[in-house]
Order: sequence, then structure tokens, then C-alpha cells
Amino acid sequence: MADFLRRRREALRPEDVALPPGARRRTQGLRREEVASLAVMSTDYYTRLEQRRGPQPSVQMLASLTRALRLTADERDYLYRIAGHHAPASLSAAPHVAPALLRVLDRLDDSPALILGDLAETLVQNTMATALFGDASRYTGLARSGVYRWFTDPAERAHYPEADWDRQSRAQVASLRASYGLRGPRSRADVLVRTLRRTSTEFAELWDWHEVAQRFADRKTLIHPELGAIEVDCQALFTEDQSQTLLVLTAAPGTEGHEKLRMLAALGLNRFTRAAERQGLPDGSTA
Repeated sequence: MADFLRRRREALRPEDVALPPGARRRTQGLRREEVASLAVMSTDYYTRLEQRRGPQPSVQMLASLTRALRLTADERDYLYRIAGHHAPASLSAAPHVAPALLRVLDRLDDSPALILGDLAETLVQNTMATALFGDASRYTGLARSGVYRWFTDPAERAHYPEADWDRQSRAQVASLRASYGLRGPRSRADVLVRTLRRTSTEFAELWDWHEVAQRFADRKTLIHPELGAIEVDCQALFTEDQSQTLLVLTAAPGTEGHEKLRMLAALGLNRFTRAAERQGLPDGSTA
């Protein structure tokens, strides 16, 4: 595993992950500290992995390394196996993120951006998206789906003005029906639908309307606990098979929303720095 990590790190160029090339680089490929930063782990922990001194990394750590090193699906599966874990199933809770979307996300440091699976599961998010929506990596099981949380967790709706809840509910259900059409019965989408029909009267009524839609563009108002209402434009970029979406939130220059996004960037950077410091524990575990 140590040799594999080192070889993959040396094969990457700074521009592959939106880093400046630097005037004097003595290291071939990326530096260890750069990979550690991309994976949101301490440099010491990553260094010990490459030097065969580290503990067996957890599945969560392997998922972070997969994204940081831009591994293909085959390389990801190989890393999991040599680290002593089963390779993720194709429809597991931590699917392989499309490298093309990751390359775009790497270059978005001034706008909230996140990559979603077709069941509204956040696969990866930048620091501004985390500052706006919170860390979605803490959810497990069906709660990883934003659709599930929307209809079962009242806290999920705190991100939107109450006047927008009905519109958001219809949009969530219409998007899920589009995913259900792609996946079909006996899929994870089917499990999600059957569970929500049992637990949410609102969902069951909207599901029976048979509305189908995937939004490519939208304008919405989001609520931040410190900055208040932020009006943003949403743009979505889909992979060819419609299984993943890059969602980017922007605001026109000179608007109040644009100014609040600038403030959000500062908040996100501060929280990211504090999180990285907390995650620099000897065992490499996340806080």
C-alpha cells in the first residue's frame, strides 16, 4: 500500500488538482503535505502511511485518499483490498466520484460547490459548501440522501425560507422519481421510495402526482445561521449517465448575495483550518 500511494502521488501534477506548479519543486508529482491537505488529514498521518509506519486506514480514510489521488475505479478497488478492506460495491454508500466533476470542483474556491449522487447523497463538497450546509459526511444509511432528510428531519428545512418548503418538496420528489426511473425496482431508489411512503404522508401524496424533473438551473434563497438569507443562482452539471451532479451556487457581482458569499468563504476557511488541526491526531481519525 505504501508503494502504491507513493507512485500515485508522484504521478499527479499540481495542475491536476488545481494547485500552482510552484517555481522550485524538488519533489516529483505532488508533495505529501499537498495530498494530506486534499484528503483532509494530517501530513504526519499520511507520511506514516507511505513509510509503512501507519495503522490500517479506515474506509473513510481510504475514500478521502481515493479522491485526493484522483484514483480510477479500478485503482480505488485495488487500494481498498491491499489496505485490508473489501472493495466498495458499485451502489455502496461511498460511490466513486467522477474524476471529470472533481477536476471542475477543484477549481471552485470562491463558490459553494458539491457533487451529489442521483439520490441526493453528498459525495464531496468544498469548504464553502460545508460552511453553508454543514458537513454531510456525518450521515449514514438512508439519511445520506438529502431527499430522505427533507421529509424526515425538520432541521434539514432550516436551510430554506418556510415560504419555499412546498416548492422544494415537489422538486425533491420529482428528482427522486427521475432517479427511480433510471434505477428501477429492487434498487436503492426503490428502498428509499418505499421507506418514505411509509414514514411521510407529504411524500406519499407528492409521489402519487408522478411529477418527473431534474433541475439544471434554479434561483433560490438559502438561510445561513450567521449570515442570514443568501440569494443564489444554482447551476448543475451532470455526468453522461446522470448518476452524479456537480451543483454550483453563485451570485451576481455587486449584489448582497455576492457579498455574503465572500463572507462565507472566510468562515469556511477558518473552519477548515480548525478541522484540519483537530484531525491531525496520531491515529489519523476524524473529529
